[in-house]
Amino acid sequence: MIKNDLFLRALKGETVNRPPVWMMRQAGRYLPEFMEIKSKYDFFTRCQTPELASEITVQPIRRYGMDAAILFCDILVIPQAMNIEVQMKPNFGPYLPNPIRSQKDVDNVIVPDVKDALNYVYEAIKVTKEKLNDDIPLIGFAGSPWTILCYCVQGQGSKNFDKAKEFCFTNPMAAHQLLQKITDTTIAYLKEKVKAGCNAVQVFDSWGGMLSPVDYQEFSWQYIQQIIDALKDETPVIAFGKGCWFALGDMAKSGASALGVDWTCSAKNARYLTGGNITLQGNFDPTRLFSPPAEIKKMVHQMINDFGKDKYIVNLGHGILPNIGLDNAKAFIDAVKEYGN
Repeated sequence: MIKNDLFLRALKGETVNRPPVWMMRQAGRYLPEFMEIKSKYDFFTRCQTPELASEITVQPIRRYGMDAAILFCDILVIPQAMNIEVQMKPNFGPYLPNPIRSQKDVDNVIVPDVKDALNYVYEAIKVTKEKLNDDIPLIGFAGSPWTILCYCVQGQGSKNFDKAKEFCFTNPMAAHQLLQKITDTTIAYLKEKVKAGCNAVQVFDSWGGMLSPVDYQEFSWQYIQQIIDALKDETPVIAFGKGCWFALGDMAKSGASALGVDWTCSAKNARYLTGGNITLQGNFDPTRLFSPPAEIKKMVHQMINDFGKDKYIVNLGHGILPNIGLDNAKAFIDAVKEYGN
């Protein structure tokens, strides 16, 4: 039994004294203890070494005591497992030297045996679970198929993912084949994560907001729906589409346990668009963590009041930024823990 099950209870929609809190990207770059590990090991070594990944996962829990841990990993381990080379370049980000641009490229992409190709992730989960000692739940995650496609076709990060969109609109058959391969791999991957010990999973559609509402349904949402359908009876699923407020109504009917909301959608609108019956997660602007700690606390309390304490998980509207002060991050977490006292 998990001692602090506040996060899991919120996912079930149960009444709670206060909402749970965690932060996207909480395991990482704003922490000095993380930077110490980063200085010794390159990015994918950190992901692929269970002892390092588990240590990074629990660092923020030791420091701040969030209500859930999220496994340190990266969404791009999926294309790596699918025979697509992915590098992480310092001060640049993801780089794929051979981006997918043709039907032939798609044909060369494999649907791997995830147990073998991504075994290091499941080992990291087991080590992390030992360290957490059932104190709090552990979240596993994956990128949405569309978001993974964006990197695979663009070859790197982008402000508009124009090459990825061009590929989908000029070669839709190949695009859908690639999206299905990514979806099948992701479903198998997340199922293994749950078997290894994850208590919930989150699908990050970081680039969903790049698409129009019609294109979103075709190239992103239908694949996320497949993932939710495959996982929802085994574990709670959180779906988070950045910039995808227009799809919240469909998302609310998907069978997901919770939906992430970014800071461009108000609590009132998010509740209205989702019908008021599903757990919501979010939506503090990560840049707002630069505000003074006293102001952060006030804003967090207001955010909880706006969403309501039940069917709600306090989080940021996207990942924490690397240059946020430690006291500011602490103010965010403490504000939630102090709520209602």
